[in-house]
Amino acid sequence: MEFLTSLSEGKQFAIQIIIILICLFYGAKKGGIVLGLLGGVGLFVLTFFFGIKPGKPAIDVIFTILCVVVASATLLASGGLDVMLQIAERILRRNPKFLTILAPFVTCFLTILCGTGHVVYTMMPIIYDIAIKNNIRPERPMAAASVSSQMGIIASPVSVAVVSLTAMLLAPNVKHLQGFDGYVNLLMITIPATLVGVLVVGIYSWFRGKDLDKDMEFQEKLKDPEFKQYVYGDTKTLLGVKLPNLQWVSMFIFLGAIAVVALLGIFPSLRPHFDGKAMSMVSTIQMFMLIVGSLLVMFTNCKVADIGTNAIFRSGMIAIVAVFGISWMVDSMFAVHTPMLKESLGEVVKNHPWTYAIMLLLISKFVNSQAAALAAFVPIALAIGVEPGIIVAFAPACYGYYILPTYPSDLATIQFDRSGTTRIGKFVINHSFIIPGLLGVFVSCVVGYILASVAGYI
Repeated sequence: MEFLTSLSEGKQFAIQIIIILICLFYGAKKGGIVLGLLGGVGLFVLTFFFGIKPGKPAIDVIFTILCVVVASATLLASGGLDVMLQIAERILRRNPKFLTILAPFVTCFLTILCGTGHVVYTMMPIIYDIAIKNNIRPERPMAAASVSSQMGIIASPVSVAVVSLTAMLLAPNVKHLQGFDGYVNLLMITIPATLVGVLVVGIYSWFRGKDLDKDMEFQEKLKDPEFKQYVYGDTKTLLGVKLPNLQWVSMFIFLGAIAVVALLGIFPSLRPHFDGKAMSMVSTIQMFMLIVGSLLVMFTNCKVADIGTNAIFRSGMIAIVAVFGISWMVDSMFAVHTPMLKESLGEVVKNHPWTYAIMLLLISKFVNSQAAALAAFVPIALAIGVEPGIIVAFAPACYGYYILPTYPSDLATIQFDRSGTTRIGKFVINHSFIIPGLLGVFVSCVVGYILASVAGYI
């Protein structure tokens, strides 16, 4: 231990970065909850061998994830999500020719409303069915829809990423942007930037790959009757299913809560004031997400036993463990080395602000979470001199986990596409999601930069 602590700060930092990267790479390879568990291993090495005092995990982010996930899982258990999906399916089936444009917008809006991209799973069989029955290459709408569902997180008023980023930008020790008073100002940048990015993803996807009737590989496989039956199979649909009135009530309760949260964000005077300041939006969202879950249990036929076992809840708990372990490990290390980083990297980032977006994008890939990436990197970026306006402009860069096809929604999309057109390429990196992802995030960042400039943040 004495040998390590006697090294120069630069050498210690390099060794610590390698340790963190090993934890992140191994955790990403194993996936899921392991990513968070490895944070404990990295923290052990930092504290016991380098003498670094443990930092603070992103508690606000963790608690907000918990509250949003519980609310969304309760919505699923009460059947309210089925109503949203039925409405979405009706829109898509009425306009099959425009499926590749509409599907990404539908999944993006579902994410914006629910605050989590995990709602996309139920839409994928429907999108596939519409595509294959209308001779549309399934890869086109399905890959675009998967990517767009995750792009919607940074544009959602109830997402952890938006709330936590706002809290970090409004922290007492941060240089405040003139005219930036809360998360509504952030959404005024991220929502239009995201929607333009989704539109570009849809337009690109419309022309990608061969039409099914011109895809000789696909046509050759169709000669096998079993494969043809497997590809065209049974129709997946919610249309014609009469959903109970209480499921509609569930949806309206959830959407009503989102509307109230948005109003409280727009009008801080409506929130309780303590010591002359309005209650934070972090606390407001946490409170109202718990309230909406309670209302769903009290006034609908919510299957309480299903709340803690459904897919949304399980995914959310995994995200909590990941954010906890990673944010604690990263905060501990960078808190010690911030002065050195500010001196060595501050000018580079100031002169080339796009480097911030690239770093955020890569960190997002490592941690497989937009909220975790923001929690890990934004405090460091602010500490080394990155302007808050740049952080607002490049907020969409927190989505980078499409770079490798390891994220659950992408893997599920590949499985749902029985035609095999949505796939992982021979070299892994050449998969169906990477170009739509890169294109969507790049366009969103460009539009975000323009909007932030117009708003006077840059």
